Amino acid sequence: MAAANKPEAASLLPFADFLQVVEHAPLISIDLVVQNPAGEALLGWRNNQPACDHWFVPGGRVQKNETLDAAFLRLTQAELGVALARSSAQWLGVYEHFYDSNAGLVEGFGTHYVVLAYTLQLDESDMALPLGEQHSRYRWASRAEIVQDASVHLHSRAYFE
Repeated sequence: MAAANKPEAASLLPFADFLQVVEHAPLISIDLVVQNPAGEALLGWRNNQPACDHWFVPGGRVQKNETLDAAFLRLTQAELGVALARSSAQWLGVYEHFYDSNAGLVEGFGTHYVVLAYTLQLDESDMALPLGEQHSRYRWASRAEIVQDASVHLHSRAYFE
């Protein structure tokens, strides 16, 4: 058994087990509200459910036995192409996201996220934005553009309203 103050190694569940969790429990995630020097925010066009085919801020799930600091490093590397410490970000707050769909497109249940949101100030040249698995393209948008654009997912718009 691991010591109480030291978690075991983070792990990913097999997909079928993950879907059982999605059906029966909320997920914890971190959203990254990245702003450039002009005050525009980074949005990625989502490839996956939930929120597929919408603009969304980068982010992702916290894994079992993964500290928030470790998750933040992993997610900034995966989503922005640069590993950043959580201490480099500004706390934005806790949000709840409810979706009618789930990652497996299984009928009968949606997805519930408890989201820990952070703001980062970065220049585009500071990042190596990955294309493919999560996002097919990116854009920078002003607050006014985001709150008026229906193709920006309502959960991302909430960070700017």
